[in-house]
Amino acid sequence: MRSPPAIPKQIGCFADIPEKEIRRAMRSKAGLRWRTGPFIIHLRGDAPNLAAQMRLLYAHHPVLSDSPDEIANFHARLVRGKGMRRWFRPQIQFLAGGPSPLAPFPLDHALPLLEWGVNFCIGSRANHYVILHAAVVARDGQAVILPGTPGSGKSTLAAALSLRGWRILSDEFALISPDSMTITGLARPVALKNSSIEAIRTFEPSATLGPLFPKTRKGTVSHLKPPADSVAQMDLPVPPVLVVFPNYREDAEGAVLTEFPQDESVFVRLAGNAFNYELQGKQGFQTISKLFRSCPAFRLSYRDLDDGVASMNALMRH
Repeated sequence: MRSPPAIPKQIGCFADIPEKEIRRAMRSKAGLRWRTGPFIIHLRGDAPNLAAQMRLLYAHHPVLSDSPDEIANFHARLVRGKGMRRWFRPQIQFLAGGPSPLAPFPLDHALPLLEWGVNFCIGSRANHYVILHAAVVARDGQAVILPGTPGSGKSTLAAALSLRGWRILSDEFALISPDSMTITGLARPVALKNSSIEAIRTFEPSATLGPLFPKTRKGTVSHLKPPADSVAQMDLPVPPVLVVFPNYREDAEGAVLTEFPQDESVFVRLAGNAFNYELQGKQGFQTISKLFRSCPAFRLSYRDLDDGVASMNALMRH
């Protein structure tokens, strides 16, 4: 009888490993392995500055042994463009075991390409979870789901809460375990876009942000380093107690919380935010139904991050 695979050995966190060693691992045949929440990512590739950027933003995430016998959930490669694209306006491409899910990026945009590529892998392959497109934050062992469309301010609000003592599980995915109805954390860097970058800099000048990447398909992007406490707790699942739909509005006066009536419109909103609701079938329906019945739902309209954070604190207290 074949024995189960060994649990990968942690050799340190990114911050403990010299940049040149991270770069060497990515360039080697064995590749670089690290863990974010329940997922082990195996990466091979060569891109300028990527090792330094990952060492900064993933500082507290565990780096694993490079033994080829050890497991990984996702095997990814960053491949430089060929022919003219290696030298003229050089490009890089994300590959993960099949045709590339993303168009090539400029070579110096390897970090956002990697982040979006990992998002693709999680959103399309982690189907043992019911996956909502939502940020998730937690306080006192209770999680709040922040679903939202682009521009709603979910990532910005989640980033602000993480800088005021809340635990951040993700700015992109609510990974719901159907059996336990708990949410598993990732604690990856938070992707901020356009005006949100300066909003977070103003809100917390000491926040650690990565470089600016202009002219992506979502405009200018930068990434916020997650707090060490959030990374340390990423193996601790949390039950959801609230759903809050953020609604950033430039004309908002203060922050306004409005409770949704407990009707089918909330169910439809939640199901519509799920990546794999149809694929999950009966299990997806049952999971969203349990979430709908157990978590009151609110809309939070806000313009100022301090007001938004104060409203979220008050909501959790009362």
